[in-house]
Amino acid sequence: MKWVRFRIKTRTEAEDIIISSLYDLGLEGAQIEDKVPLSAWEKEQMFVDILPDMPEDDGTAFLSFFAEKNQDGSLTLQEKTVDEETILELIRGELEELREFLNIGEGSVTVEETEDIDWINNWKQYFHQFYIDDILVIPSWEEMKQEDQGRTVLHIDPGTAFGTGMHDTTQLCIRQLHKYVKEGMVMLDVGTGSGILAILALMFGAERAVGTDLDICAEAAVKENCESNHIDRNRFRMLIGNIITDREIQEAAGYGCYDIVTANILTEVLTELTPVIVNRLKPGGIYITSGIIDDKEETMTRVIRAAGLEIMEITRQGEWVSITAKRVR
Repeated sequence: MKWVRFRIKTRTEAEDIIISSLYDLGLEGAQIEDKVPLSAWEKEQMFVDILPDMPEDDGTAFLSFFAEKNQDGSLTLQEKTVDEETILELIRGELEELREFLNIGEGSVTVEETEDIDWINNWKQYFHQFYIDDILVIPSWEEMKQEDQGRTVLHIDPGTAFGTGMHDTTQLCIRQLHKYVKEGMVMLDVGTGSGILAILALMFGAERAVGTDLDICAEAAVKENCESNHIDRNRFRMLIGNIITDREIQEAAGYGCYDIVTANILTEVLTELTPVIVNRLKPGGIYITSGIIDDKEETMTRVIRAAGLEIMEITRQGEWVSITAKRVR
């Protein structure tokens, strides 16, 4: 399949509204190129922990959108056949409207034909099976080796939106779950993403799991990964929304009903989340946190203790920290 790429030179502050506007036109892709430093959370979602040095951010951004090219040279846009010039006019018209109230920068548009590659699946070349202690994490496009028979095997296809379990923070959580999950437990996983932690908890013996996430795409990712690992979906309930602020999500999750709660989220979010989580735990329930950069360890221990939890264990991997605590009453 061939695609035509429309590449717009703009400003970083205009990225979101241009993407939204051009998506409404039916353009696909929204490939972003800018020099904005990645947040710790964004780094956590990638396949590498250490990134190359980036040039200083000058506010410039490039946005690329894609239209499918047909055999006769025409393009497909919202299931209609159009030519390249028509799409160019639509893009330029939209940019000029936005320019009236927003600094979009240069706003120039260049056009080129891409290689005939699978844009959706090309990333798979970077994700291969790996081990977390005695657990094998393997994608569907790879085969299990004979010597891995008998291991705990997690089949995971994270897609492009969620993590894979490769990151230190996820592995810290997994080791704590392996240690503390007992038969029949009920688990809550806040920020579940592709469902890795909850699925493994169910494999380790938990009876049921509830996952919350802000991203609606998590529902499809969890569904696929439950199917890949033969997990009955009745054992894994998904809630989309913010458990910190959304009363409806809080009520749906329930109170005082969880043996284990996991939260692999950055400290800034954990600070707000922890007081909310306490009342979700049963007395004696275990709270496993990760996503804590090492220089925030002291901050997070204070937050956990202030919420009335007793710290049981602190584990570390790379520059990341996991704190496991318990509700004592």
